[in-house]
Amino acid sequence: MSTATFRPSDAQQWHSARVDNATTARRVARARARSIKTEAKDRLLRLALSMVDLTTLEGADSPGRVRALCRKAVQPFAEMPELPHVAAVCVYPTMVPWAGQALGADSPVKIASVATGFPSGLTPLPIKLEEVQRTVGLGADEIDMVIDRGAFLSGDDQRVFEEIAAIKEACGGATLKVILETGELGTLDHVAAASRLAIAAGADFIKTSTGKIKPAATMEVGLVMLEAIREHFLATGRAVGMKPAGGIRTAKSALHWLVLVAETLGSDWMTPERFRFGASSLVGDLLHQIARRTDGHYASPRRFSVD
Repeated sequence: MSTATFRPSDAQQWHSARVDNATTARRVARARARSIKTEAKDRLLRLALSMVDLTTLEGADSPGRVRALCRKAVQPFAEMPELPHVAAVCVYPTMVPWAGQALGADSPVKIASVATGFPSGLTPLPIKLEEVQRTVGLGADEIDMVIDRGAFLSGDDQRVFEEIAAIKEACGGATLKVILETGELGTLDHVAAASRLAIAAGADFIKTSTGKIKPAATMEVGLVMLEAIREHFLATGRAVGMKPAGGIRTAKSALHWLVLVAETLGSDWMTPERFRFGASSLVGDLLHQIARRTDGHYASPRRFSVD
């Protein structure tokens, strides 16, 4: 239940702080250059796997495709059953019941669903609220909503804030991830302001992208969002999660992201409860690298399923 209230003075504060682009670039470069010891790398590859939201958001989605996705979510690689399951499967609202049937009531894998007129967010608020309520009623544990980027970029912070707060209330007990679609926001200053706004309105997670727009999850954007989370936590004690989505395809990239999270927010955010990857294609390379480190050699890519 959201109790967030919009105050014009907050809007001024969200937009007042400016991002130092050069410092941001240097911090990202340092994270990319960080050396990770072998033992830590083994652990982090498995941790990254456990943080993935395994996703299918295509017009050709079907119950059979969702069932296959759920099987992979629970057991990513049958040859190594000791590997962790992923954090969630993410599907369209109509596919939520099929995911629920495939996973079962006691599955540790969460069911996430996009909503609120994904990917544009340009549907009336009453329709957005109805979609969220219906989707949660169908069994979704998590809702990934999109903000109205046109309203934000035109300066209508109050509209964006009140929509997020209303959708948070419509979620009931479900987790709310707020997608900023950073590729359409234009500047890191806008990303910072949108992050602060979404967090203040009640977001449980802030998420970079729908995966439909490029650029998507750049590390520079991610650092700005992580700093907004850190700022809010230090001021209020409330922990907000973060989810980069779109364009993260390699295990090496995932490790860079984990370094950035650890250096910015610390070990408390190194968990699927506070950090996710929206990157289904990442799973294949994570499994490839884990198997290599276990077997001592690279296996054929055909050994791993491709989504």
